[in-house]
Amino acid sequence: METTKILIGYSLYLPIALLLTYYVSKTLFKNGKIFMLDIFKGREEIAEATNRLFETGFYLLNIGFALMILQIDLYNNTYQELIEKLSYKIGGFSIYLGIMLFFNLYFFFRGKRKAKEAQREERLVFKA
Repeated sequence: METTKILIGYSLYLPIALLLTYYVSKTLFKNGKIFMLDIFKGREEIAEATNRLFETGFYLLNIGFALMILQIDLYNNTYQELIEKLSYKIGGFSIYLGIMLFFNLYFFFRGKRKAKEAQREERLVFKA
């Protein structure tokens, strides 16, 4: 009986975790392309390639983490406990995804700032 509830838990948790990862990734990297184009001074090929590499890393980290925390233990063997465990797992994973989103945004903004600093240095060199 406990195995059935655990399998139900897995069959609910995995699609939700994967869909959340997909949604956050698509949103982040669709909008991140603009930052990459700015960082790489409009060179679309390198901006797109770098953005895809970031996206691949994002998927690997987040899907790996989702699978790593997959284990569900039910001690009371009730549906209430199953729902509570799932909400804790999915909530925790959502918080983790939010942290990863802001971590990636930090890198985008940092790259943009570094690109602007490099442009300023180039202007100073050309003026001299």
